[in-house]
Amino acid sequence: MAETTTGTANQPRSVKAAEGRTRKSGLRFAGLILLALPLVIAAMVDACQNERERLYWHFGITAALALLFFLMPVAARWKRWLRDLILALVPAFLLVVVYANITAVWASRGRVYTDLSKVPVTQAGLVFGTTDRINGRENLYFRYRIEAAAEVWRAGKVESIIVSGDNRTVYYNEPERMRQALISHGIPDDRITCDYAGLRTLDSVVRAKEIFGAESVLFISQRFQNERAIYLAKANGIQAYGYDARDVQTQAAWKTRFREVGARVKMWLDVNFLNTRPKHLGEKVNLPE
Repeated sequence: MAETTTGTANQPRSVKAAEGRTRKSGLRFAGLILLALPLVIAAMVDACQNERERLYWHFGITAALALLFFLMPVAARWKRWLRDLILALVPAFLLVVVYANITAVWASRGRVYTDLSKVPVTQAGLVFGTTDRINGRENLYFRYRIEAAAEVWRAGKVESIIVSGDNRTVYYNEPERMRQALISHGIPDDRITCDYAGLRTLDSVVRAKEIFGAESVLFISQRFQNERAIYLAKANGIQAYGYDARDVQTQAAWKTRFREVGARVKMWLDVNFLNTRPKHLGEKVNLPE
């Protein structure tokens, strides 16, 4: 009888103790995630700045210390703490990735269009560059962007068109190929301006305002790039909209989607931490009037 009474009396105490341990574990894990976030962001900054050697050193030293820590005869609670910190890096990383990707969608809400009749009239349309052929095959991203730009022009939604892309060598010239394709679709040559320093989306967006003087821009690309470009435009004080070109539904498109996840993290870091500027600026160029 006494044993039953003791067991019954001790049960609530053990339950409370278990609840207390669970609560402490949850608080500790939440704290470790907050501690891990700066580490994750610092590593992403290294990667975005192409500081690969420094990034490798950071990860190498961290891995070596973690291994040493596990091999050394230290208290079990410290090993649990380190284990929890490493585990906290995973949700911290996912939190950064998810937030960066959602914020581009949120920034572009109500500003991207698929219905041409709803597209506002802007000073310039900006077509983002890509190669016209990949491994000898037609690049559908190129074709669909050119077709969308032609639709926008014929509907009178833009006063001129900027074709912005990569021209790092004499053998690769995205703007010129886009210009020729637009001319073949009936757009007058004197209404097309080439931006030869659009090495990445951020460069194209910022240069549209600072080099070409465009105060309102209609981005012409697939939705994933339009959303990211509008986020960058808003961060740089540019009134921007997007007209979605037809998307590509091939196996290669999945690689583009996967790269876009990382591109949005870099977008977020560029705006909020790195204050990244275009690689090239130069002399101002007047758009056709």
